[in-house]
Amino acid sequence: MTAPSVPTVTLSSGHTIPQLGFGVFRVPPAEAEKAVSEALEVGYRHIDTAAIYRNEEGVGAAIARSGIARDELFVTTKLWFDRQSGDQPRDAIRESLDKLGLEHVDLYLSHWPAPDHDQYSHAWSKMIELRDAGLARSIGVSNHLPEHLDRIVADTGEVPAVDQIELHPAYQQRDVLAWAHAHGTTIEAWGPLGQGKYPLFEDPAVVAAAQAHGVTPAQAVIRWHLQRGFVVFPKSSRKERMAENFDVFGFELTAGEVAAIDALDTGDGSGRVGDHPSEVN
Repeated sequence: MTAPSVPTVTLSSGHTIPQLGFGVFRVPPAEAEKAVSEALEVGYRHIDTAAIYRNEEGVGAAIARSGIARDELFVTTKLWFDRQSGDQPRDAIRESLDKLGLEHVDLYLSHWPAPDHDQYSHAWSKMIELRDAGLARSIGVSNHLPEHLDRIVADTGEVPAVDQIELHPAYQQRDVLAWAHAHGTTIEAWGPLGQGKYPLFEDPAVVAAAQAHGVTPAQAVIRWHLQRGFVVFPKSSRKERMAENFDVFGFELTAGEVAAIDALDTGDGSGRVGDHPSEVN
């Protein structure tokens, strides 16, 4: 089961994933337990963390304290690129599971391809083994571009269930979306509100959609993600904002409103606010 009213997406692995989750990127380790506890109180049942965030223990403590049944939760963590070689992915996921206090994660992602290290295809082959060993129910990647995706599929024959990428109205990565659509890979959006690095909430298309439905610009953009079929992780440390971000199921954008926000994509990559996957090594 998932939290009431949150739609799910069926992954190519056959497992379902709540479409709205709570991300803990840049949540300090000392604050992670409180933040995740509050998110669970609001109603989130999908938590996205990573080894490099260094807050898996706090996430695990919040889960344990919540008393929520394990099968009602969806937990994701990620393999950092300095653990991609040899059998390190197995050691890495076991460390993550120990910190989370879990026997398995619902989704394990290879965090960045780090192409200069040239280990991402090997890492993907090891992640298949981890899934088959029951340590992760589904496996996927994060920040992988079509050239990275083509290679891992050619090398292993296994298509990622998920690609988690930077995605927001100004930067929609249409080449990655096309690859994912063709291969049955679900797209997850990180930085879905642009991380406050450009005036997204002042854009006329966003403002008009928000006003038409009596919601905030942030809620309108989150709703856009949901209606595009993306899995989305709005981040906040404040419980009232967590609740606001969760309150996006009582309205629906019109096709015209979705199209107007679609049109905000710069088309040339200039809307990117995070690091480029080819440059993170």
